[in-house]
Amino acid sequence: MASLPQRGVVDVDAGAPAAAARARAKRDPTRSPWLTIVVLAVSVGLWELAARATIPILLPGPMDVARAAWKSASDGSLFRHIGASYFRILAGWIIGCAVAIPFGIVAGRSKWVRAILDPYIEFFRFIPPIAFVTLFMIWFGLGEVSKVALIVYTAFFTTFLATLAGAMSVEQERIRAAQCLGATRSQVFFRVVVPGTVPHIVTGIRLSLGLAFMTVIAAEFIAAQTGVGYMIFSARLFAQTEYVFLGIIVLGCMGFFANWVLRKLLSRIAYRYDVKL
Repeated sequence: MASLPQRGVVDVDAGAPAAAARARAKRDPTRSPWLTIVVLAVSVGLWELAARATIPILLPGPMDVARAAWKSASDGSLFRHIGASYFRILAGWIIGCAVAIPFGIVAGRSKWVRAILDPYIEFFRFIPPIAFVTLFMIWFGLGEVSKVALIVYTAFFTTFLATLAGAMSVEQERIRAAQCLGATRSQVFFRVVVPGTVPHIVTGIRLSLGLAFMTVIAAEFIAAQTGVGYMIFSARLFAQTEYVFLGIIVLGCMGFFANWVLRKLLSRIAYRYDVKL
């Protein structure tokens, strides 16, 4: 019988696949940061050429947008807009996901709960959040509550549906195996159902984060005095196209950073449950 490895002894063979994977990743040119830099440089160059072929009000050049960014950053308005949008997005997204995940797991494992919630879910999930902007303004006023409520609405349905699908897809054989080993109902729920739903939960919260950005910009177009959406809308009124471009670029950078942070936070969960991020 093969002996167990001693404590403190490194198993070279076990670490070989991981080392080989890291070596392949280093040799992979698609993962090089230089590729990203080259693509960005080429994109900016093409943008500059296209801007020179037209007028600034239709397509401002990179330097025009850079000057607008410097001016907005100098007076602090750019950071106020970013902070306001981030607050609305994160507050609504966290609340929506926190409510949707337990509801989705319970509904996925209980036919009665699913039957009760199904008519409401099937009705409201087809109504876009922007349809509730006016109603939420009447109910919650023009402050932050109405905008956060829209994000909650968006994040809830996306995360709930993903979690529901995950809870329903847990193999019945795994549940029966746990029951045969003497697991109680609570142990089956927390040690079989919940871990089996995690990959779908991760997918749901990542999708809902992207949709939260879309929703808050739409809300800020209509009922806001701060935020990136308000900055884009007000620039449109004054034909300041460079600020419209600035708002779009800032929004993309905000989403990129938020997704990067989320992936870092989920990396340990993704590794444990073999989830691709």
